Amino acid sequence: MVAPRACLRKVNYYIPFLLVIIDLQCEGIEGGINAEVEKHLEMGKKLLAAGQLADALSHFHAAVDGDPDSYVAYYRRATVYLAMGKSKSALPDLSKVIELKPDFTSARLQRGNLLLKQGKLDEAEDDFKKVLKSNPSEKEENEANAQLTKADELQRIITQSQTAFQNQDYTKAIEFLDILIETCIWDSELRELRAECYIQIDESGKAISDLKAASKLKHDNTEAFYKVSIIYYQLGDHEMSLSEIRECLKLDPDHKLCFAHYKQVKKLNKQLAAAEELIKQEKYSDAVNKYETAMKTEPKVLQYTLHAKERICHCLSKNQQGKEAIKTCTEVLQQDASNINALKDRAEAYILEERYEEAIKDYEVARDHSDHDQEIREGLERAQKLLKQSQKKDYYKILGVKRSAKKREIIKAYRKLAMQWHPDNFQEETEKKQAEKKFIDIAAAKEVLTDPEMRKKFDSGEDPLDPENQQGGGGHSFHRSWNQWQGFNPFGSGGPFNFKFHFN
Repeated sequence: MVAPRACLRKVNYYIPFLLVIIDLQCEGIEGGINAEVEKHLEMGKKLLAAGQLADALSHFHAAVDGDPDSYVAYYRRATVYLAMGKSKSALPDLSKVIELKPDFTSARLQRGNLLLKQGKLDEAEDDFKKVLKSNPSEKEENEANAQLTKADELQRIITQSQTAFQNQDYTKAIEFLDILIETCIWDSELRELRAECYIQIDESGKAISDLKAASKLKHDNTEAFYKVSIIYYQLGDHEMSLSEIRECLKLDPDHKLCFAHYKQVKKLNKQLAAAEELIKQEKYSDAVNKYETAMKTEPKVLQYTLHAKERICHCLSKNQQGKEAIKTCTEVLQQDASNINALKDRAEAYILEERYEEAIKDYEVARDHSDHDQEIREGLERAQKLLKQSQKKDYYKILGVKRSAKKREIIKAYRKLAMQWHPDNFQEETEKKQAEKKFIDIAAAKEVLTDPEMRKKFDSGEDPLDPENQQGGGGHSFHRSWNQWQGFNPFGSGGPFNFKFHFN
């Protein structure tokens, strides 16, 4: 037999954001606890006081296994669970304590407080009333009365929140629910109701936060995962939507709503991922087709349509389809005027169409929304140079080709114009002089646009044949008179200095 132990002991233990203070009332315990159980209880108590909760819990597990009728073992294990923040595990142990020792007011008071946090107000009130009938200490009596008053007030606020929700006064309902959740922090239903209110007033982020909390508070809460997935989907975040719906199916693989939504999200996700992969491979036409398919897969959610059009705009711009890109980018910007990607891609499309002033405007708007973007700064500078250049000499216009023209097209255009404007074709002196100037410009255009390095400089807004740009050496000089072009063969495959025959 083990002698009666312990009077009143207090255990103080601090964990982040929580100070657990438990009165261990073990007065009047009779014998009947075997030596092994006693040893576990004593070791567990010491470890609990030292803050070694996991080790303490192991000893209290052993004590409960050794004596399933020891309310002390259950109570101390509940104490550890509470210190670890595991109230769900503590609650069954406190209930077992009350079953074994109905007059244990401390355990009943603690259970009432846990039930209050869970939003089980009727059960909590029942515990507080029984505490008051069991000859409690003055401290316990005061606490029980205070909690009873609080529970009664919460019951009234619940009714008010439900009435506001039914009347579609969602903002007022949220105000009531905020008060309730301050106390009933573990009530998943209150959080789900508040999430529904947030959804109704377009506060999606707050709705997601409440639903995620509800999914943790309620076991197998498939409904919460489903709602979160739907919200993410409506926001255009298909990847997060897919992640959340998978959590629903982990809990219930046969959940009809979750499975149907999973198939839709997975299909859309696959199409969008495939389109992005095609862009990486620079297969822009194929990427456009894939995005158009994605828009057909989900035609009702505006976010996906905007995203697909934004990327189509990018593909068209990269694919040198300026007019088409401008049209698609404009459709995006009509819905989202500050879309940086659409502004940059439309600016590039304007450059392709030689509409430099409009390109500059787009880059300036983009810069106002993202002033640290190096790509925007470089694009704006290039568009400004091209505008300045266009007001001088434009080699593309001289040859009558687009900026996207291939070398073969440039040479073909050059040969045609060189033959057309060769001065020997003109007899009248004034016409001959004009033709000489035109011919020199044509030859200069061919020289610049068929040389990759010179063309790159010209495309960036710098004229490689402009004497102002030749400072520092390394440039190309192009100061030639008509006499220097005598004997030039416009059909030669080399540069403009390929002399094959003489005109008489």
